[in-house]
Amino acid sequence: MTHKRIYLDHNATSPLRDEAREAMLSAFALVGNASSPHQEGRQARGMIDQARDRIAALCGANPRDVVFTGGATEANVLALSPSLTSQGLGGGKAQGCDTLLMLDTEHPCVLQGHRFPADRVDLLPVTPAGLIDLDALDRALEQHCAAGHRVMVSVQAANSETGVIQPIGDIAMRVHAAGGLLHCDAVQMAGRLPLDQGTAGADCLALSAHKLGGPQGVGALVLRSGGLTVESPLLKGGGQERGARAGTENVAGIAGFGAAAAAASRDMADESVRLAGVRDRIETGLRHLDAGLVVFGAGAPRLPNTLAFAGSEHSAEMALMRLDLAGIALSSGSACSSGKVKSSHVLAAMGIDGSVARRALRISLGWSTQEDEVIQFMTRYEQILGPKQTAKQTGAIRAA
Repeated sequence: MTHKRIYLDHNATSPLRDEAREAMLSAFALVGNASSPHQEGRQARGMIDQARDRIAALCGANPRDVVFTGGATEANVLALSPSLTSQGLGGGKAQGCDTLLMLDTEHPCVLQGHRFPADRVDLLPVTPAGLIDLDALDRALEQHCAAGHRVMVSVQAANSETGVIQPIGDIAMRVHAAGGLLHCDAVQMAGRLPLDQGTAGADCLALSAHKLGGPQGVGALVLRSGGLTVESPLLKGGGQERGARAGTENVAGIAGFGAAAAAASRDMADESVRLAGVRDRIETGLRHLDAGLVVFGAGAPRLPNTLAFAGSEHSAEMALMRLDLAGIALSSGSACSSGKVKSSHVLAAMGIDGSVARRALRISLGWSTQEDEVIQFMTRYEQILGPKQTAKQTGAIRAA
């Protein structure tokens, strides 16, 4: 039997929005190089400027502080460097950071992609709910301040596996009081919750187009502090992006990014409520189906679109395979490489037992998720992975 495919993996990548596709097609019709002074070049530059305005509006930032990159990985690596400097007080000498602190639940591109010496990097623990241990942060900042270090702290606004939302405002106050900088990977929060609230106080943000319905292969680093400068860019050349990222701009990708950001901003308030309701219905149904269900991050604020859980029986690898054959696309709570499920460093950092972590699955909803898909998902999940139920239990599941 052939099933209609149901896509529930928006945290990995979200389907391209119609608005983004139309903007890209318009860009493909252009001829000019955005660095050229003639009319054709100015038209390309105008598309980039419009997208820059839209990304800035999404973040509550100044358009001049938006640096387009080839994706969020590049944006993170660009920022996580001792060469990211801020202007000293009173216009004094610019200062960089010599030490990096980051959560042990960060995305691999942060854990492995920074440009600090290995002996100047410390990992910060999280609680069993996946939230930063603020006492541990305070101790680390005090220790490094006493040693005369200037610290950069990197914290993911919302975790890609669990959806757990970090208290960026509280973290920023502590970091700034210690004279440091706060970098924030805002990829998963962008377009789902207001960034000017959820990342208030962060000095720079990394964003990705394809997580909010834009094209793959384009992202941005947003410098929220006007005095921040990238002194050592990864790509040097023609001076594009005010010298922070050289190379002829990907006009079509940037245009699609801007259009997706505008659409996400327009719909965010209604979509966050809608998706939180859908997520909660799925969670309730799964709990009725499986009394041994474990929901990761249940004791913390979570993204409205994300549900990470472990059933009581099936391994993630087997469950993903069977669900895929039944027309359902979701992911493991673990990081995946070359299609193979690996153990999750996020769940390990939260202290989740390995036997439970190996059963972890993640549902992530998005702009294209439809009500009938949720009903079909629950029906197929029950048929494929659910333990045998009594008629009374089955009725409860469908009523949830």
